[in-house]
Amino acid sequence: MSDVGRTRSPRPAPRRRPPTGPGPLLVVCIIALIPALGLFALFSWSDAKVGDNEAAPPSTGTLVAPPPPLSNGVLSFRRLPTTISRDVNLGLFQEEVVPFLASINDRSCVSISVDGVPVGAQNGDLVVIPASNVKIIVAAVALDVLGPDFTYATTVAAASAPVDGVISGDLVLVGGGDPLLSSAWYPTSNLERRPVFNETSVEVLVDQLSAAGVTAVTGSVLGDGSRYDDEYFAPGWGTGVAGLEAGPYDALLLNDARVQGEEQRANDPNSGAAREFTRLLRERGISVAGEPGVGTRASLGAAAVDLAEVRSAPLVAVIEEMLANSDNNTAELMVKEIGLAAGGTGPGAGTRQAGLDAMLATLIGWGVDTTGVVLADGSGLSLDHRLTCNVLLGVLQRFDVDSAIGAGLPVAGETGTLADVFVDHPVAGRLVGKTGTLNNPPFNEDPPAVKALAGYLPVDGGGAVEYVLILNGPTISDQSEYRPVWNELADLLGTYPSGATPADLGPRT
Repeated sequence: MSDVGRTRSPRPAPRRRPPTGPGPLLVVCIIALIPALGLFALFSWSDAKVGDNEAAPPSTGTLVAPPPPLSNGVLSFRRLPTTISRDVNLGLFQEEVVPFLASINDRSCVSISVDGVPVGAQNGDLVVIPASNVKIIVAAVALDVLGPDFTYATTVAAASAPVDGVISGDLVLVGGGDPLLSSAWYPTSNLERRPVFNETSVEVLVDQLSAAGVTAVTGSVLGDGSRYDDEYFAPGWGTGVAGLEAGPYDALLLNDARVQGEEQRANDPNSGAAREFTRLLRERGISVAGEPGVGTRASLGAAAVDLAEVRSAPLVAVIEEMLANSDNNTAELMVKEIGLAAGGTGPGAGTRQAGLDAMLATLIGWGVDTTGVVLADGSGLSLDHRLTCNVLLGVLQRFDVDSAIGAGLPVAGETGTLADVFVDHPVAGRLVGKTGTLNNPPFNEDPPAVKALAGYLPVDGGGAVEYVLILNGPTISDQSEYRPVWNELADLLGTYPSGATPADLGPRT
């Protein structure tokens, strides 16, 4: 096997082996004869039951001219186009796959299937570091545990209802784990590499308070993230990741811990959210006497009341943002919500470990072989992750290109992390996939760098190719090394179907 990134000379087209069996056409013809023989036998039996002198039965209806006949017979390939096309082309595609598999180094893996039917794999059960491809598992388990229509709720509470527009005491902004809670300025701020979308407007809460006649708060705005624990960064991240690529995050996360007018993210996302919400209230003309801080709804007492609430878009929209943007904060908070839904109780019950345990249990429940699998966080930034290409392929096969997973993945040459990848390639606008990258210097020491790509390539007429490619190597994240491999994969996937497509096999008049 050649090393990843080695310059490859164009490989010759694989030689086709001559067919050694009767072939699919002969088999179909034989199958077609069975009902024909049955009809002949039935005709012979019915003919024997009618005497020579018996009159034909009277007509009971108006004769209707038959429709124009199809140019292909009823019992032909064209009656089951998608299935037959796949069966016809699978063998040819498998031959195309063989040279690519041989080019994968012994620290990397690749697995490919068509509509769940295995095509080929190299080191499919080898445990590797998957980087952001872990987000596919987070999304899949979230759909199973939380449900596609799940929404996050952010509320505003006070000790009592306002009197003459005045809230006596503190106002608590209670986080519900919404990773996309945003002020109006944030999505267009250019502070992030890829702007947040499908966001939840925090101004809705301000609007509701204003509409209720609130004009003043005698206390402070307090940020409450007690729905989850206070682990703001996951362990196992490489140098320079925390605070830049992800975190700090908590159940109350507004603008990814950014406050308008402050250069750096807030060290405590709850405190940052309280400062930003105080600014928005004052901007709207609602006075706040005290300085923003951190607190809990429980501190308001048993008689506390909710004064406003805003809910996120459904989970499928949150998943779309997470996969398309490879949003690390969204992934980390989703894991904690999975943990809470899977049985956590009490303050701070939403933990990373509870979510990871639920994810692993779900994979096992799906019948996925988790031998050697280690899940360490939601974002894939941890160097402690261990996953196999076959595990990830098994997850992709549970869904399809039209599911919330497939629809949420970036589109080659068009959206998200694939917007500038495969732009002029035939798979542009068709292939969808989750990227993954870890650099992890120093490059001459383990753990290795990572470059991954996994997703679907839709097939004309229905169905899709499922693929997973996870490259590990000292400098594999360098574009000069991974892009030739990615391009070769795209070339390969683009060869399917090698022969007749479902459209070619469809009915013709």
